[in-house]
Amino acid sequence: MDWISIDWIRVGENLLRIFISFALALPLGWERGRGSESIGFRTFPIVAMASCGYMLLAINTPGTTPETQARIIQGLVAGIGFIGGGAIVKEGASISGIVTAASIWNTGAIGIAVASKREEVAIVLAVMNFLTLLLLTPIANRVEEKSEEKKPPNEQ
Repeated sequence: MDWISIDWIRVGENLLRIFISFALALPLGWERGRGSESIGFRTFPIVAMASCGYMLLAINTPGTTPETQARIIQGLVAGIGFIGGGAIVKEGASISGIVTAASIWNTGAIGIAVASKREEVAIVLAVMNFLTLLLLTPIANRVEEKSEEKKPPNEQ
């Protein structure tokens, strides 16, 4: 069994980082998951965990250079953008899901920050995103309702 070498301390550290990513993204998924245009409660934590995992691999692989890490971040940003694009829906002149897509993108940044030992950045991203969704969504909905009320009946 010499060919299997597991550093259990690193396993524990990585598990903790991935759990932190999960925990920080979970409230965002909960907030988006309760809406009618939800992409799902599970997506946000999974994106954060996966981003953290990829970044942990980039950081902890022997011989990895900063350029390699930058390429991994670029790939994550593009890939998460693709996932977020699936949340955007266009119906006639109406477009929805952009806030959800941006929040998914943010959860990727949360995972990358945690993996990079920048928990303070991850916490600020998570808190600010959550507060934006929690506090500004009702205001945006009211503004949208008022603008619908002002339209002539043939445009509604």
